Parts: sequence; structure tokens; C-alpha cells
Amino acid sequence: MNPQQPFVVVWYRNDLRVFDHVGLTLAQQTGLPVIGVFVATPATWSVHDMAPIKQDFIRRRVTQLSAELAEYGVPLYAVEAATYADCQTLFAAIAQQGAVEVFAQREYELREQWRDTQVANVLATFGSRFTLHDSQCVMPPGSILSKTGEPYKVFTPYKKTWLARLRVTGNQIQPKPQVQTQPALALQLPFETMHAGDGRSAAYAVNERIVLEQLREFCRERVAYYHTQRDFPAIDGTSRLSAHLAIGVISPQQCLARLQLEAGDSLWQEDSGAAIWLSELIWREFYKHLLLVYPNLIKHQPFQADTAHLAWSDNQAWFAAWCEGRTGYPIVDAAMRQLNQTGWMHNRLRMIVASFLVKDLQIDWRWGERYFMQQLIDGDFAANNGGWQWAASTGTDAAPYFRIFNPVTQSEKFDPKGIFLRKYLPELEKLTSKALHWPHPLPMSVRYCKPIVDHAKARERTLAMFKAVKGGADVQDA
Repeated sequence: MNPQQPFVVVWYRNDLRVFDHVGLTLAQQTGLPVIGVFVATPATWSVHDMAPIKQDFIRRRVTQLSAELAEYGVPLYAVEAATYADCQTLFAAIAQQGAVEVFAQREYELREQWRDTQVANVLATFGSRFTLHDSQCVMPPGSILSKTGEPYKVFTPYKKTWLARLRVTGNQIQPKPQVQTQPALALQLPFETMHAGDGRSAAYAVNERIVLEQLREFCRERVAYYHTQRDFPAIDGTSRLSAHLAIGVISPQQCLARLQLEAGDSLWQEDSGAAIWLSELIWREFYKHLLLVYPNLIKHQPFQADTAHLAWSDNQAWFAAWCEGRTGYPIVDAAMRQLNQTGWMHNRLRMIVASFLVKDLQIDWRWGERYFMQQLIDGDFAANNGGWQWAASTGTDAAPYFRIFNPVTQSEKFDPKGIFLRKYLPELEKLTSKALHWPHPLPMSVRYCKPIVDHAKARERTLAMFKAVKGGADVQDA
């Protein structure tokens, strides 16, 4: 095909899939030849604190996506740039060679919005269109509003309206792509081919059909037990699909469709495993909704303005101990070692370690938020920011500041036999299940680090810190 012949482009970002892809559907509906484009921007990824394991996961997935799109006759041009600014140069070159329209998934963070505005302006100079679509969420951010037209600040009424909307509008899944029969397009692009990954994310599947089967298996076999098993890190009770959702190997629409198909009426039973997992999908959308309507969150500002005045500690030694899993609190240390070794952490543990950093060490939640992004394969700005602000009692729907997790009782409750602790704390593996959670009185704990703070005293310091900006309240130790 002559590059001057008109064609359209699907710009892949965090929607790295073939099936249920709105942009690909819209592009094929034009009747023009379709190409895919992916731009690796490692310098910008670094500015965004993207974890190396996530960068590798993206590169591996894009390589696989290229092969999967080829089955439908759609070539994927994956190029190596540096920053978002390079996208302007790239799409100018693509427009010059005949691209009349570029389809892309809308993104809500500030740098991404700036990038898209600049690319839209460049395309316009060549008479090309830039068409954005909302597909990151089942209900696009900003679309779920109160009866007075106001954006929700609290999850529960947001969820109620979200579910009511679902009953009316249903869930839309895109048709399977058509096979494209035009000859391959040979574009000349001003960047080299995307570099391969280093394989550090090899434990995570990148084949789209395999991931869809994982979704089917979870919804068919395990979601019924989700509500009883999800809080126990030694049990394989979660979907383990968060990394695939984060880069769009699967869509939330696909998750919902499969859940509806497999769970049936139990989906509408408030305390069922299916309903609880659906709530987690809605939480994901709620946090993206907040980014759109409260953009200061993207600037790492607290949702509750008064908490900007909290007197955080800048104890670098304590922070390093937390990062490295040597606080002397077994559940905290095991969780951080899981994160550092695997690039993933169980959600109950994310709450425990976040509470410990903020409520036991009085260290700014933003330090932890950044460290998580630097390590997590499923790092997602909205969810990560929302989770940290919840734990720090600075965000919407936040745990009241006086509710402070006790890391020892949390450990006893959610890893009673110490199975998870033994996996990541081999120096304690010979202790009894009871002693594991607080081993310090025992001689056998000599190989394990001493606790860096006393929880009871730390709790009092935290209460005083919050009372200084919020006033008094009753103490709760979870």
C-alpha cells in the first residue's frame, strides 16, 4: 500500500489488547486501512516513578500484541522515544504519510492531557483528526453524578448510583475485530523500533487469550469465595489480574461481563463474593472519577485540605527500614519483602504497611505512595493515590485518623498459622505459629531485627499529631 493512501491509526497506551477495544472498532468502522502505534517513553516513565518490572511487563505485552494484531492483518509500529514531547514529532511524521485520523483512549492525568493536546494540535496542522474515547472505566469518570449534578466525594452513594446506571445502560463489549486484507503499510518513522524487555516480569502472562482464561477461571471457580478469602495473604483468594488491568490487557468491561455471566443472581447479593469483587472494580473507577473532578490529587495534594498541615517526620533511617523490610514487625517486613522481590503485594498487606508508615512512623504518605509506584507491577496512579490517602486518613472515605492498625493483631488475624510470614522471613521459620507474630521475647529471634518503634507509644504520637489539626476523638486500634 502506498503510504500516501489515507489510513487511520489506533494509538495504544494503557489499553494493550485486541478484543473489546473501542479505538480499534472505531478505526475499522471508517473503512480505511488501520495501523496500530505504540510509543515507549522511558524518560517520562521514570519521571512518573514507573516500576522497572512494570516497564518490562509493558514491553513484553506490546511485543505479544504485535503478533496478535498481525492475525487480523493490523500492523503495530512500536517505537522507542524518550518523553511525551516526542509524540508530537512522531505523529507529525505519521500524518505526513497519510494518516487522516488517530484514535486513542482518553487519559486523565495532567501530563497525559498535555501530551494529547499537543498531539491534537500537531495533527490539526496536517488536517488530521484526533479522536479520544472513554474506555478505562465501565462508567466514564465524571458521568456518575448526584441528582443535583454534583460529583460524588464519598464512595457509597457513588457506588449506589453506579449500580443503578448499570441496570439501565448495561455493559458494552466491542465486537471481535475484522481481518484486514490490505497489503502491509511501510511507514518511515523518526524513531527506532521499541527495545525488548529484560524479562523481570516473566511470572506474568502477556498472551491475551491466556489472561482472558485466567479471568474466566477466577469468575467461574473462585469469586464465590472472594469475600471470605481475599484478606488472607497465604491463600490464593484474589484474582491477581490487577497488573493486566493496569496496562489494559483486559478491560473492566470484560471483567464485568464475565462476572455477570458466571455469577448470575449472586452478583446482586450484597455480601456475596461476586458483589464484593464488583465493589473493588467500582472502587477503581471511583478513584479515576476523583482524578477528573479533583485534579489537585494529581499534584499529590491531600483530599482533606486540613491534613496538609500535619507535622510529618522526615526520619530517613525509619523510612529505609520500612522500604527494606526490617522494621521488626513481622507482617510489615514480610509484606515489604514480597513487594521488593515480586513487584506485587496483597491488598490487605498494602493497608497494613501503609498504616504502619503513616501511623507508627509518622512519615508522609507521599513517600510511601512514591515507593509503591517504583516497585509495583500493577502501579496505577489513581488507585495508588486513593489507597494511600485512605490509609493516611487524608483522603475521601478515609479511615478515621483515630483508627490505627495494630500490626501484631492484624498479623494474628490474617496469617494465623504464619504461612505467609515464614515464606518471606526465613530467619523466623522455626518459631511456633503463635510466636511468629511477635518473636522478640524469644532467644530464637536474635537473627531478626529489633522493632524500630513501640506501637503503643507511636499511636499516641500519631493521635497528638492529628488532633493538632483536627481536634480530639476516641481511640480505636484495629
